[in-house]
Amino acid sequence: MADAFFKKYIFASDFDQTLSFNDSGYVLSEMLGIPLEEFERKAVGMAGLNLVQQGAELAYLLLHDPEFRTRVRKEHLHEVGKRIRLKQDVHLLYRVLKEGIAGYHFDFYVLSAAPVEVIRSALEGIVPPDHIYGTEFAYDSAGEIERIVRAVAGYGKVAVLDQLCT
Repeated sequence: MADAFFKKYIFASDFDQTLSFNDSGYVLSEMLGIPLEEFERKAVGMAGLNLVQQGAELAYLLLHDPEFRTRVRKEHLHEVGKRIRLKQDVHLLYRVLKEGIAGYHFDFYVLSAAPVEVIRSALEGIVPPDHIYGTEFAYDSAGEIERIVRAVAGYGKVAVLDQLCT
């Protein structure tokens, strides 16, 4: 009967360079044939201007930069996820937390500024899609990114975490 009582915790992790080795923006740039230095120059420039929340540089580029906007569709983001190299034993971390530790229960969530399609594709079969929160886009009829629905960067991460705690 003692096992029926346990402490509940939320285990929230970032994705880019936390569960993975690479930033998804670098993988996308490489896939599109855009020099990594060019992606980095643009991202660093936005960060320096405080134009976007830290971490949301890729989302901004996907929406506003012609080199990205005209070329990237939802299926490209899914493919990027398949190319992401995960850190060793991410699946084991999820399993240990899911199966629990005596007297404790952990809900594992991923909260990241990376596009949700990238994260869900990379973590497919490891973390359930409804436990993954990333930047969400609305797409037009041609499949082009039309607008950002939700950016999980900066305060956006706090808002998601608040939502999960209620």
